Amino acid sequence: MEIINDIESLKEMIGFWKRSNLKIGFVPTMGYLHNGHGSLVNLAKTKASKIIVSIFVNPTQFNDPEDLKKYPIDLPRDFSLLKELNVDAVFVPTPAMI
Repeated sequence: MEIINDIESLKEMIGFWKRSNLKIGFVPTMGYLHNGHGSLVNLAKTKASKIIVSIFVNPTQFNDPEDLKKYPIDLPRDFSLLKELNVDAVFVPTPAMI
């Protein structure tokens, strides 16, 4: 599983897969993954040969800054779960990138 932190690397990987005529599945998340996310990944696997999961906690989604501070973030835990699900890549952008 590849962990991608920049848009250019993501574009390169997607471009390579597209040139190889591979179908790409995308599962956007805010992290702190659970079984529901796993079922989305498994569904994507039935429709695509390569799976990308994004983990992005969007600060603009929170009206109260305290809610954002309280939001659970545990990337090592999420990466471990995604590795078990045989995800091909995880895109973890920063708010500045988005």
